[in-house]
Amino acid sequence: MRVIPAIDLLNGKVVRLHKGNYDQAKVYNDNPVIEAQKFKDAGFNHIHLIDLNGAKEGRFVNLDYIKKIITELDMSVQTGGGIRSYHDASRLLEEGVSQIICSSMAVKSPDDWLKVLQNYGNRAILGMDLKDGNVAYDGWLKTTDQSLEDFLKPMIEKGLSTILSTDISRDGTLNGPNLELYDDLSRRFPGIHFIASGGVSGAKDLETLAERNQYGVVVGRAYYEGKITLDEMRQFHSED
Repeated sequence: MRVIPAIDLLNGKVVRLHKGNYDQAKVYNDNPVIEAQKFKDAGFNHIHLIDLNGAKEGRFVNLDYIKKIITELDMSVQTGGGIRSYHDASRLLEEGVSQIICSSMAVKSPDDWLKVLQNYGNRAILGMDLKDGNVAYDGWLKTTDQSLEDFLKPMIEKGLSTILSTDISRDGTLNGPNLELYDDLSRRFPGIHFIASGGVSGAKDLETLAERNQYGVVVGRAYYEGKITLDEMRQFHSED
């Protein structure tokens, strides 16, 4: 299982939101490069990095910090937030981002998103954020009424291979990941790699996910709140 440390950027600072609420952002570090260095020193070469300003505003507010982490620390980064078009996606990939995570574009500009999938393959990750079972977008502020099957079918036909799925009701809560959700998604879409996001409360959750053959998991608040150590995260991490 791939354990992926998370950095959420808001106004250049490392923060975590509670259930996607921008008014409940808690700052953990004023310098994201220093934070990323901790993960690098612990043996993690790939991190999950979201531009929260971008997710809300539709532009790359924190791109300079992301580029510093990539170039100065030589780390691999999967990045989302503010990607609204094919041009946005290709620009980020050209800036050195290893993988992009798109959610709003898949809903609002599906033709551009399908073009990204066709041209960049596994460098494109779908960010499928779920609120009450529906796909959320625009910084989790809006939802669709489309079924998951109808939503994903054209993407799978274009080669979608990886989905990072967040249960918004669990995000930042430390209440444990929604195991039933990920089991259900894996059963309904067996050809897709699912990365779990939201709710991880400690090492026991990682152990449970690993036992259930979860492809990957993003760890954020549990680490920042001292509920899990980097050594414990490494224990369950594999690059394979």
